[in-house]
Amino acid sequence: MSLLALGTVAIDTIETPRGTAERVVGGAATYIAWAASYFTGDIRIVSIIGEDFPDAELELLRSRGVDTSGIHLVNGGRSFFWKGRYHTDMNSRDTLETQLNVLQDFNPVLPPEYRKSDFLMLGNLTPSIQNMVLDQMEKRPGIIAMDTMNFWMDTAMDELKVVISKVDILTINDEEARQLSGEFSLAKAAREILKMGPRYLIIKKGEHGALLFDKDNVFFAPALPLYEVNDPTGAGDTFAGGMMGYLAGKGELTFENLKRAIIYGSAMASFCVEEFSINRLKSLSDSDIKSRINEFVKLVHFDME
Repeated sequence: MSLLALGTVAIDTIETPRGTAERVVGGAATYIAWAASYFTGDIRIVSIIGEDFPDAELELLRSRGVDTSGIHLVNGGRSFFWKGRYHTDMNSRDTLETQLNVLQDFNPVLPPEYRKSDFLMLGNLTPSIQNMVLDQMEKRPGIIAMDTMNFWMDTAMDELKVVISKVDILTINDEEARQLSGEFSLAKAAREILKMGPRYLIIKKGEHGALLFDKDNVFFAPALPLYEVNDPTGAGDTFAGGMMGYLAGKGELTFENLKRAIIYGSAMASFCVEEFSINRLKSLSDSDIKSRINEFVKLVHFDME
């Protein structure tokens, strides 16, 4: 089944306690597409780039079965750029520089075939852009997932709630869940957020895993303890891409499928942080993924007496 990903295709400069990577490939849609490509073969990206984005990276995406015809190239323009520095704990970071560049005039126009996509992943962008993509779909996708952040809760809450009301799956972190709901308890926060429209809520807790809620059930997915974390950039988007890629491969949204999808997404995110940028995602094998999934199974499996 086809998966359409909306998000940035960008260039990053990243500083962590493990080193520095200058002007490497980044962006939510990039991570989503790479992760999803290991589970489904019909992926489309809608985004915008400038002339400075490497052609070779687009070609690599195409070699993974990703349709890049929805990525608009602005002649003479420069791609969205982010520079950040991570703290020693790798959980917090400082933004050193943000250049919107071509992104500030992004007005997504979907190619005709994109408008019939089976599944849709709305990466973290302004709610108005997310809604523009939703409005262009000829039919409602079988699964609509959405990622957002506290910045939009601060600056565009009304628009954000309109988009949230239209999606099946919302992914946010624990701080954002508390802000959106006004509740400190994550269980109470989930109950309030589900009233806003989504069928499922995923609350990401970084190195402490993720929680999945629907109106009747709760599931906890652990994060794999890692000896080496070199670059956390894009881990959340990689999680979303692995999750949606798995669901696209299965073709059906159920609580049980979503539980498995979250484990696959967590596994892909655990690979992502091992190297800078998307480098680790470029070199995975099916056996790597299978082995990592087995590690997650062993992490939570036990026999009752």
